[in-house]
Amino acid sequence: MSTASALCDKGAGTVALLRNHEEHTMKKLTLNALLVIATSAAASSALAQDVAAGKTSFNKCMACHSIGEGAKNKVGPELNGLDGRKSGTAEGYSYSDANKNSGITWNEAQFKEYIKDPKAKVPGTKMAFAGIKNENEINNLWAFVSQFDKDGKIKGQ
Repeated sequence: MSTASALCDKGAGTVALLRNHEEHTMKKLTLNALLVIATSAAASSALAQDVAAGKTSFNKCMACHSIGEGAKNKVGPELNGLDGRKSGTAEGYSYSDANKNSGITWNEAQFKEYIKDPKAKVPGTKMAFAGIKNENEINNLWAFVSQFDKDGKIKGQ
């Protein structure tokens, strides 16, 4: 075999190796992209399940509270736009002094602490509810309640 022929064979082998490497790299990138997409879909699905479970948990609240478009004050205030709202400020609702003076601005941490034992969090509140102790149920309930803006519309829709 001549030197030129040997170099040509060696070059062809190198080209084949490069092609295999490129194909392997593309397969890895494609699999990684699919993994990212699948993970995102699973996370969205988990969030949807939390909201759905929270909606079911909200049935415990419906005797006294309403939420969503057209929500009105009942025995308790309507809960639209709760995330970021100061306690004791829902328009048209007659709050206890305890709630009006609690200094609470509702957020996830405040809500989760309150819903476990409302009377312990705000002594003197009119809320006659024993609370929810299950952490998962509390998380789901917050996912449901916090999705509503002050007009009762689901945020981002």
